[in-house]
Amino acid sequence: MEIAVTKMSSKGQVVIPAEMRTGIKEGEKIIIIKSDSQIIMKKATEMDKQLREDLVFAKRTEEAFKRYEKGEFKSMDFDKFIEEMKKW
Repeated sequence: MEIAVTKMSSKGQVVIPAEMRTGIKEGEKIIIIKSDSQIIMKKATEMDKQLREDLVFAKRTEEAFKRYEKGEFKSMDFDKFIEEMKKW
């Protein structure tokens, strides 16, 4: 495992130390995941299908929870709910 220290600029930019940039090309997309006090960076080109699906699901869940908090959900009975779910 390699460890390096960097800092964030006033504009929110973070420099990846030169010794950590091996194998990362200019313009390559990087995924950044923040969870509590942890930040994980991963090359987007190396992201596997399951992680990609998990991130999409997490984003949709977060957006749905925000809509719920705003009172934007509607009520429906169980059978109607199942019909709607089958459309997904």
